[in-house]
Amino acid sequence: MFLSTFDIFKIGIGPSSSHTMGPMTAASRFLAELRAMSAAPARLAVSLHGSLAFTGRGHATDRAVILGLIGLLPATLDPDRAEAQEAEVRRSGTVQPPGLPVMTFAPDRDLVFDFGPPLPGHANGLVFRAFDAGDTACLARTYHSIGGGFVVEESELATARTGTQPADCPHPFRTAAGMLDMGKTTGLTIARMKRANEEAVGGPGLDARLDAIRDAMFACIDRGLAKDGILPGGLKVRRRARAIHQQLLAEKGRNTSQPHVANDWLSVYAMAVNEENAAGGRVVTSPTNGAAGVVPAVLRYYRDHCIGSTLDGERDFLLVAAAIGGLIKHNASISGAEVGCQGEVGSAAAMAAAGLCAALGGSNEQVENAAEIALEHHLGMTCDPAAGLVQVPCIERNGLGAIKAVSAASLALRGDGTHFLPLDNCIETMRQTGQDMNQRYKETSTGGIAVNLPEC
Repeated sequence: MFLSTFDIFKIGIGPSSSHTMGPMTAASRFLAELRAMSAAPARLAVSLHGSLAFTGRGHATDRAVILGLIGLLPATLDPDRAEAQEAEVRRSGTVQPPGLPVMTFAPDRDLVFDFGPPLPGHANGLVFRAFDAGDTACLARTYHSIGGGFVVEESELATARTGTQPADCPHPFRTAAGMLDMGKTTGLTIARMKRANEEAVGGPGLDARLDAIRDAMFACIDRGLAKDGILPGGLKVRRRARAIHQQLLAEKGRNTSQPHVANDWLSVYAMAVNEENAAGGRVVTSPTNGAAGVVPAVLRYYRDHCIGSTLDGERDFLLVAAAIGGLIKHNASISGAEVGCQGEVGSAAAMAAAGLCAALGGSNEQVENAAEIALEHHLGMTCDPAAGLVQVPCIERNGLGAIKAVSAASLALRGDGTHFLPLDNCIETMRQTGQDMNQRYKETSTGGIAVNLPEC
């Protein structure tokens, strides 16, 4: 099984990889089919189903669809222009993407939030329809946003779950046990095996692409540390990362900080990312937007706080984190709408723990142990965002996920890699737990924290 590092880590925009980036990408795919038709349609309509309907407004899914239908993509759009571009479509009731004529699309009428049962196949479904001048349907496509910005058409769901294997991938592994066995056979670290796979499938320039992902992560941290104010959405959540960061900087050199101040640094890095994400800024899926702060925070912690950090260590960190993320996605899920937040922050913590353990010189067995420890202690975590916004409890939850990741890596490095519960079994436990979890706790905002808010 091969899932590229650059599929796990994708540059995009907030607040959600599944509810913002995914629907925008689905719109782009639909437009590509429209361009191939002999006659252009006159009107478009979109319906949102399952979690996309229940929390779509809080996750800006309507904006994502609108921007996607004017031809924009998550990786390249300008977040600062998004609000004005959305407003223009709502004002005119039309869209005109490149390569197509003006088409009617009035969001108040043509973008439907369907609060009925989710579509078969996945909790995040959306249907695009095109109509000719006589208002007869001429094309319809159903897509599923399966987490982390990944989008599949209805017919592609089965392949998405089983995965594909490029013929030239030298070290294919579908399980953590297979990964460890392959390491023993080849004598290679997980990072070396993942590097060989990436270079065989993606060609030269791997280090430059890894560095670009790292730079985008760190730029997001820096933006979050520089901004304050109130986050959008109506909850009136105030940004806190900048103020906490200033306190930490002021304490440096005073010998007044408690030993656990390292946790505050981890938290502030993660919170900076997720405040940016909540504001619709540019982030990197890690493996999702809702969990986008954990991996960057631990990577920044490695670079700025760990003894002996190196550039090669940063690259190994990302490669190993992506390898673990790929295993979790392939064998369970990274979608909060499918398995709860254990699949988002839990997966991110496992990835970060593995990456840090590898960067600090851990063996393959210690890396697998680190990932298992981090994931095990997120099992059962629900996805219950207040008002459907990726703010409460998501921002702080990323900080705690980063702390757990570092603790897991440290514990694993103190041992020899032998442990009771294999990572594969932990991943399967997460899958089963998500399958059994009540739908109210899977990104619908109909249970948990989302319905136990103080009266305002």
